[in-house]
Amino acid sequence: MIAFFNFFCNNATDSAETSPYLNHHDSVQYVGKESCRACHQSIYESFIETGMGQSFGRASKSRSSANFHQVKPIYDTTLNFYYLPKWIGDSMYVLEYRLQGKDTVYQRLERVDYIIGSGQHTNSHLTSTNGFIYQLPLTWYAQQKRWDLPPGFENGRNVRFSRAIEFECMSCHNAMPEIAPGSANKFTKIPDGIDCERCHGPGEVHVWDKLQGNIIDTSKFIDYTIVNPRKLPWERQIDICQRCHLQGNAVLQPGKSFADFKPGMDLGKVLQVYMPKYKGAEDEFIMASHAQRLQQSACFIGSNKETKMAKQDANFNTLQLTCITCHNPHVSVKVTGKETFNNACIKCHTENICTEEKSVRMAQMDNCVTCHMPQSGSVDIPHVTVHDHKIKIPVKKEELKKIKEFAGIYCVNVAQTNELSKAKASLNYFEKFEGEASILDTAQTWIQSISDLNEQAYVKIHFYYLKGNWSALISAAKTIQIEKEKDAWTCYRIGQAYQNIGKLAEAEQGFKQALNLANENLNFMNKLAALYVQQGKFNEAKVNFEKSLSLQAKQSEAWVNYGFCLANLNEIDLAFSAYQKALQLDPDLQQAWLNMASLYLLKGNQKEAVVSLKKVLQLNPNQLEVKALLNQLTTKK
Repeated sequence: MIAFFNFFCNNATDSAETSPYLNHHDSVQYVGKESCRACHQSIYESFIETGMGQSFGRASKSRSSANFHQVKPIYDTTLNFYYLPKWIGDSMYVLEYRLQGKDTVYQRLERVDYIIGSGQHTNSHLTSTNGFIYQLPLTWYAQQKRWDLPPGFENGRNVRFSRAIEFECMSCHNAMPEIAPGSANKFTKIPDGIDCERCHGPGEVHVWDKLQGNIIDTSKFIDYTIVNPRKLPWERQIDICQRCHLQGNAVLQPGKSFADFKPGMDLGKVLQVYMPKYKGAEDEFIMASHAQRLQQSACFIGSNKETKMAKQDANFNTLQLTCITCHNPHVSVKVTGKETFNNACIKCHTENICTEEKSVRMAQMDNCVTCHMPQSGSVDIPHVTVHDHKIKIPVKKEELKKIKEFAGIYCVNVAQTNELSKAKASLNYFEKFEGEASILDTAQTWIQSISDLNEQAYVKIHFYYLKGNWSALISAAKTIQIEKEKDAWTCYRIGQAYQNIGKLAEAEQGFKQALNLANENLNFMNKLAALYVQQGKFNEAKVNFEKSLSLQAKQSEAWVNYGFCLANLNEIDLAFSAYQKALQLDPDLQQAWLNMASLYLLKGNQKEAVVSLKKVLQLNPNQLEVKALLNQLTTKK
């Protein structure tokens, strides 16, 4: 055991060197829950029935909780597409189609490879194209037993088949995945659900140690080959849960990735999670806000932070409150009796503390949770209700404030954050979450206070990119040396700035550097290829588009640009084929119809050119040049 300990210590990262847990060292591998099963059979059998155990898996009829009998198609009124789930043999598919009258004029069928979500609230559906993972535009809402568009796809925001599932998302809904280096959403390993190691840490050293016969009496001692959350301080217990039950605006700390956090670590040293604050909306919450809401509770504050309530209230007996006070992660909430949760309350609050009328208490069967953690809808997931984890005395709705006012963002898991973290959080909130424009003014204030001028310049580049101030962005870029293995997105933004002011050679350098840092990022690859087209470098563009499409063939815009490149190389038939592939993926792609019209005119096929131009005007009636050309082609001489 000593030799093994020394091996891991000698190969430790800086963050692991100060930890007593051997599985914090980066040499320790994840082994999967089946390795745990051999010694912990009963816990394994119980855990796989929990929401976490059922969080992710290959699409199968047994895995799905949805109803497929006499399903009515889901209609997107904005895009005019219908969606229908269906099984063909043992494979599940999502069918997208469009009707003209009673005729089907377009359809696209995509296979469901994975189901994400336990089915207690939802089943959403993912597809894999050569390892690139995307969400499909159809979700099953279990509580209301209905199909609908997924969260975020509604109200005209349906991105159809292009929502990439990146590492941050996958690593919360699943055991630890592995992603292809240089890619945003191409995975090389995808486990089948949250497993033991997400709460206990990588298991390789623990399994090895037990196979050597080293058994520790954990009633007296801590086994440092694996993390037992109950043996951790309450702050580190909470960190394990809020790694995933704290959805928000995550800001990675310098040099860290989402894979770096391990149970028992200080989450704030790996990532800091920011949330917006709204005055007049104190009772609103998002689905995965359990950790945030719990920590706002007087019960939590009183038990863990020794407030006046804990010291002075005669009916309150101080007891440390964490997530596992009420939840046994190994047991499904569906089979956990209400007395388990009530008893957690009674341990601190005496049984006669409730002042509600007896008739009300009897109607609720003396269930503390019903009144003090009421169920309601979340602001981010439709058709779903969930218990609010902010434990509080009920307030009548009419007593709540009616005016909702944005009051900034704050970090949930770290009390004091620096200017760099706050600036990044503000910019991310604006960019990723369609945040209020005023947050950019706040970001500018934090940026000016960043002491490290090199880091300040990197953040300025992001700020000016969001503001569309290209000259200021380029000026900021000139103050730093973009180092190797630095931020690929910074290089991309510099390239975009140069492209927007017409300096294409400099733009090419920026896009190339971005792609060197993230060589399987399809956005960067396609952007560089499109720039080559703009420069008239059609052979270089062709090579890059072909590489991109060989990696992921279901990119409609890449097919359009590739077709344009081929047309300029006088490969007309291949260009036609590229445009047709683009339209098979997206029948509303205006540029594809315009380019098709150009090729038809080049071939002298005026009739088909007219059909293509009419399609463009159906999609966008305000294109005056297209109207003029169509009028010219259809006017009789």
